[in-house]
Amino acid sequence: MSRAAKAKPPHHNRPDKTHGELTALIDELNTLREDMARLESAFFAEPRDIHPDHVASARNLVHYLALRRHDIRDLQKKLARFGLSSLGRAESHALAAIDTLLTVLRRLLDPTSPLDFDEHQPGGPAFGELLLHTHTDTLLGTPPKSRKVRIMVTLPGDAADDYSMVLGWLKNGMDCARINCAHDDAATWKRMISKIRKAVRESGKQCPILMDLAGPKLRTGAIEAGSQCVKWHPPHDSLGRVTSPARIGLIPSDSKAVPGQFTWADAILPVPQEWLERLQEGDTVEFTDARGKKRRLNIIKGGADFCCAECEKSAYVQTGTTLTLRRLTEKGHKSYLSSKCIVGELPHTDAYITLKKDDPLILTKSATPGRPAQHDDKDRLIKPATIPCTLPEVFSDVRSGERIWFDDGKIGGVIKSVTTEQIEVTIAHARENGDKLRAGKGINLPDSKLKLAALSTADIEALQFVAKHADLVGLSFTQQASDVIDLQEWLHKLDAPQMGIILKIETSRGFQQLPEILLAAMRTNSAGIMIARGDLAVEYGYERLAEVQEEMLWLCEAAHIPVIWATQVLENLAKTGLPSRAEITDAAQGVQAECVMLNKGSHILEAIRTLDDILTRMQAHQDKKITLLRKLHWWSQTGKEQGQ
Repeated sequence: MSRAAKAKPPHHNRPDKTHGELTALIDELNTLREDMARLESAFFAEPRDIHPDHVASARNLVHYLALRRHDIRDLQKKLARFGLSSLGRAESHALAAIDTLLTVLRRLLDPTSPLDFDEHQPGGPAFGELLLHTHTDTLLGTPPKSRKVRIMVTLPGDAADDYSMVLGWLKNGMDCARINCAHDDAATWKRMISKIRKAVRESGKQCPILMDLAGPKLRTGAIEAGSQCVKWHPPHDSLGRVTSPARIGLIPSDSKAVPGQFTWADAILPVPQEWLERLQEGDTVEFTDARGKKRRLNIIKGGADFCCAECEKSAYVQTGTTLTLRRLTEKGHKSYLSSKCIVGELPHTDAYITLKKDDPLILTKSATPGRPAQHDDKDRLIKPATIPCTLPEVFSDVRSGERIWFDDGKIGGVIKSVTTEQIEVTIAHARENGDKLRAGKGINLPDSKLKLAALSTADIEALQFVAKHADLVGLSFTQQASDVIDLQEWLHKLDAPQMGIILKIETSRGFQQLPEILLAAMRTNSAGIMIARGDLAVEYGYERLAEVQEEMLWLCEAAHIPVIWATQVLENLAKTGLPSRAEITDAAQGVQAECVMLNKGSHILEAIRTLDDILTRMQAHQDKKITLLRKLHWWSQTGKEQGQ
């Protein structure tokens, strides 16, 4: 018998193997489906105060949570081998995605099995997509014709008095306006709103107004004012030679002139009027600066209102420095002329604390201004740096060993000890030469379970204005479901129960509690989530930000709740007019959200136009998580068509 005759037929055992694989897949999917049903039954065992418009969305969120508490990566690979959906796009219709797969798998096992599913039925993919679009339109208004993702712009205080600026933004792509209640006041807010409403009438566009409540801002407190000192440094060439002297202006101590108006001067020194009037061209003024260095000013122009002088060397001059006038006599000798004066009040230098790795830092409950560290003449530490905390109530919530970050993560440390009056921190993250910590900088405590309420007394006061004048209210520092319920109850008290709410997630606890926060948000008919990526990056570290924001996008899509993609979008472009490559790519990822927010900047109009162009282009390539396979640009560029 030939070798060919002895060989087994090709794929001899394929039918039995395939049957077993398909049966195993059906069993795995049935297990997932049963878990979805159990979690749904448990969730709805008691009456839930879910708005009728969100009941289907609440069920889908519960189903999706049940699906995602399993690691289904191996299952996904098995499904993909059969050319089936791998559940990678099941967010908006979790149960329907499982049922569709079960129907197809049964049909593969038995061709006579019914194959009937409707993507538009409740729970189907088209139905879930429709719910998300409907909820987004309810919250943010209908999108422009050219793109699906809205653009929200944070208004600066200048918008209160600059109508043309607001109108220009609206005509060039702004779809929603944001007013940050942490800045300005009610009178300014009212003028801003007036400008927006007028621009809407003139342009025929819609532009809902979000007023963002400030929330409990955990920041560094005041620092002792810096020394009253001015300094100047003449420019030097590459060999260290002075290329031109520094120019110093001398003005009367009681002058009402603003130092900033002397743009030609490297420094301004206030001196007594009668002494100033004595100065003449060619005079010399001598002094010892704050470092003990002897310095000399050469008067090149005199006058009663101001004199101009030059100096060939660097100098540091403090309030109270003695200036001595010297003038050559007719015989060429120097004379003091009994002419001395004291430098008047100089502005305080910038107040800050310099922190290096391993430095101690004391956070104080007292509002006493902070101070830099004190060292002896051998640079040994006498007293560590101190700085107050604006929310001393957190002292009872923090523990030793927990992390603490300052100034958007620029400086980091570990809490060493806690008492009722102070928190001792050891700095663990700072640049080699140290970083400057100033007053009013944010403090993040990612490991601490803070019991701060999202609504502060100031927020409740601002909310009364917001409820009357805005379309949407933003809740900062949302950490748990009770924060959302508190806001909803206040809106009921203020006769604004239908006002749309946007919940800002900016802490690790807020992210961890996101499902409960979403379900609480569904008590009202109009709600959205703002991903505060800057604060989340500090809380989780920049290396985890992409992972965290993706999970937030998935959960919100499962809840059919719109997302606002926020923080530092096109920030360089908005501030300087020049974007970085990284931020252009980042802005393009915003197409996964329902709205992208821009912050303030002198080039914000250019940022709006750029973002409008990016989002319009990207929607042809990306729909949420789905990559859309339009024809490659390569074919158009080469002038070739497939097969040629």
